[in-house]
Amino acid sequence: MASIRKQKGSVIIIVLWTSVLLTVLITAMASAVRLSAITVSNNQDASIGRLAIQSAMNHAEMELLLERMPRPIGEQLEETEEGEIRTPAFRFNGQKLTLNYPKASNVIVRIYDHAGKININRIPRRNMQLLIEKRLGGQDADPEKVQDLLSAWTDWTDLNDLEGLNGAERDYYENLGNGYLPRNNPELDTIEEILHIRGFSELFEGVNLQAAFTIYGTTRTVNLNLATREAMELLPGLDDELIENIIAYRQIEDINNRAEIAEIVPFEQLQELSPWVGNATSSFYSIYAYLSIPSPQVENNTD
Repeated sequence: MASIRKQKGSVIIIVLWTSVLLTVLITAMASAVRLSAITVSNNQDASIGRLAIQSAMNHAEMELLLERMPRPIGEQLEETEEGEIRTPAFRFNGQKLTLNYPKASNVIVRIYDHAGKININRIPRRNMQLLIEKRLGGQDADPEKVQDLLSAWTDWTDLNDLEGLNGAERDYYENLGNGYLPRNNPELDTIEEILHIRGFSELFEGVNLQAAFTIYGTTRTVNLNLATREAMELLPGLDDELIENIIAYRQIEDINNRAEIAEIVPFEQLQELSPWVGNATSSFYSIYAYLSIPSPQVENNTD
């Protein structure tokens, strides 16, 4: 009898352990299946999102093509409260756009005309000096430090290896930890190249260079209708309050001339700002398309 009870006890223990192992196995399999299902769902959402963004990019490119075509006869253009027709091309200043060809409702599209950025390949030496002075504190800027940075800029963009007074040329850059050669050409290949110039990495620390600068086009001025906030923060004569006023003004009216700028910018600051501003547009644009945040599953409905 004792032997039979031991056998029964052993069987019960085996059954219990088997049940536990099966439970663990089933739970693990269920978790794996659930994880796989979530992964498949996330991959599907990501694929749909990528398709929606790519579609929006294509529609944004069409928007630019349409802008460069002759306007249809009888087209109703946006007007100000005074009845003045607004320039459609000025909407490419980074604002959220409603496109002629509908996009997914949770995809945001922004287009930046590069006439709203500072062209570092066309900036006159005097303007570079003013920009450096503003970054170093304006009237409180150290004149010696300003001239050192300006000399380094001049040596980087001139056509020779002759070092200017307090400048930096081939010998200086080659002797750095990871040495390199200066450009020796006024045409920079990338925006980030400016950070390789002696002292400029510190000068523009914290600045979104891609938003503030461009290397494309031939214009030397910045169109305030298109100007990015980052570019305006670098322009002499503008402070945070004036930048906000410009952004608010251009939402309801175009800025067509210096007289209209004078309605926003006081005379003294306007004197500093005038050499920097113009009314041209460019043929170079940056397009951004992304899902809105929070990002629900992309729907098929359109704007």
